[in-house]
Amino acid sequence: MQKPALQNDRYLRALQKQPVDRTPVWMMRQAGRYLPEYKASRAEAGDFMSLCRNTELACEVTLQPLRRFDLDAAILFSDILTIPDAMGLELYFETGEGPKFAKPITTTRQIEQLTVPDMGSDLKYVTDAVSLIRQELQGKVPLIGFSGSPWTLATYMVEGGSTKNFSKVKKLMFAEPEAMHQLLDILADSVIAYLNAQIAAGAQSVMVFDTWGGVLSPRDYREFSLAYMEKIVRGVTKRSEDRDVPITLFTKNGGQWLEAMADAGSTALGIDWTTDLADARSRVGNQVALQGNMDPSVLYASPQRIEAEVKQILASYGHGTGHVFNLGHGIHPEVDPEHAGAFIEAIHKHSPKYHR
Repeated sequence: MQKPALQNDRYLRALQKQPVDRTPVWMMRQAGRYLPEYKASRAEAGDFMSLCRNTELACEVTLQPLRRFDLDAAILFSDILTIPDAMGLELYFETGEGPKFAKPITTTRQIEQLTVPDMGSDLKYVTDAVSLIRQELQGKVPLIGFSGSPWTLATYMVEGGSTKNFSKVKKLMFAEPEAMHQLLDILADSVIAYLNAQIAAGAQSVMVFDTWGGVLSPRDYREFSLAYMEKIVRGVTKRSEDRDVPITLFTKNGGQWLEAMADAGSTALGIDWTTDLADARSRVGNQVALQGNMDPSVLYASPQRIEAEVKQILASYGHGTGHVFNLGHGIHPEVDPEHAGAFIEAIHKHSPKYHR
């Protein structure tokens, strides 16, 4: 079936460093707990994973922020841990405690038995959601697909959930590096298949979230995280629907490795608020576009303070294309939606002068 023409390709153009009339903007976790309509949809679903697996509700919450705000992209509503869940680790969520696995990785034997999930059955609920979202968007803005990075997925799989000291996954990494690489390799293969399935279903850009890469040393980051993201970049579909499919890599607390990340071959790099945009731009040159990077906590401030921060970040990046405005991480659940609106309006107001 012929898909509607894309009415707003500002986000895709900026990722490829093509001219735009203003800096495009979207927010990580823009479909989420800060919106009362999201909370209503989650209550209707019953729990978080039921919401992810319900095609109509996953589509609904993806579209909710676009009804409120003039955003330049939609991002699939899902979770980064769908792949390990499909591998049989049984993902669930404890209230106030974040994700947990009923069957975490505790032995090398478990790693040896892992296989790439079947995208047509195990993760069909994700691709079904992508297809429906594309249909419902009617070409208004592009749709972003995503996955967690192999290192981040492995961290949750081995730790069994969230962690502060990463003792179990680092024990595996240092004591049994071959097993660690075996785990990361099958996860990279799974992410490639997963992102390609999302692209085939209609995702027009993809992003890899490396939430925990920043806990590694420079040497270990390159060996256990970046090498596998580079493999993903090589394996992901490059063109679909007669368009290039941009890929963005984001490592939280990874600003010290921007040059190495830029060499991995992605279209863009996401950066958090601990790196100055001017510094980042001077370091990567024209290799990649940049996405970021306002501290999400600024959204607790007054609209005037939010506007001032937006102006400073725009000035830091400077003139020209290649910047997608975003938060440096996901929007916090307690943020007033009106403040998110002020953030977006400030970008609309102040960014056009940087594109003349």
